[in-house]
Amino acid sequence: MKIYPAIDLMNGKVVRLIKGRKESVKVYGDPVEIARRFSRYVAKVHMVDLDGAFSGEPKNMDAVRRVIEETGLKVQLGGGFRDYKTIEKAYNLGVENVILGTAALDIEFLKIVTRDFEGITVSLDVKKGRLTLKGWIEETSLSFKDAFEVFRGYVSRFVYTDVERDGTLEGISHFERFWDREEMIYAGGVSSADDVLILKERGFSGVIVGKALYEGKVGIEELVSVLGDEDAG
Repeated sequence: MKIYPAIDLMNGKVVRLIKGRKESVKVYGDPVEIARRFSRYVAKVHMVDLDGAFSGEPKNMDAVRRVIEETGLKVQLGGGFRDYKTIEKAYNLGVENVILGTAALDIEFLKIVTRDFEGITVSLDVKKGRLTLKGWIEETSLSFKDAFEVFRGYVSRFVYTDVERDGTLEGISHFERFWDREEMIYAGGVSSADDVLILKERGFSGVIVGKALYEGKVGIEELVSVLGDEDAG
């Protein structure tokens, strides 16, 4: 199971939000400095361009480039990727996985980008069992499970995010496994090593940990150690 430390970006800085609300922003510092600390324990980080998620176009690509070039970390990146050109730019910078949310609902577009780029990942951003879009601002009537059944025909890598728990440190959500052999990464509310172990038992291939690391609730070295295998990072 992989641990993916979260590096969320606004105005070039690392921040955390509560449930995706901009008014709850807390700034933690420079992305390269923070990524460098994570690089001692993991090989890959989860980055989100929050400005891009809200505006519909990535705004922090320079910060992403710096993290890749100055730390050697691999990056999976989401936030505002809604056209071919921005996805291509991210891959040219060295991003390993571009994460699609809103744009994935355009199936013709999804067909094209999964044909042309490896590692495309779809984010299932879920609130009360329904998909949310456009930086979690827009709620839909679409069941995330129904959406997953469509998306799995084109991608095999997903991020499941419990929007109502993200940034809250309230612990993980509980639901039955709905995927098969797909790579499924969990995000939202992780607050302890026990949460991570439960997610591993449920069959998640990875977990994104953000606020718990930044607020000192759990250490990255502890999480990697608790998992107890060479793939923990």
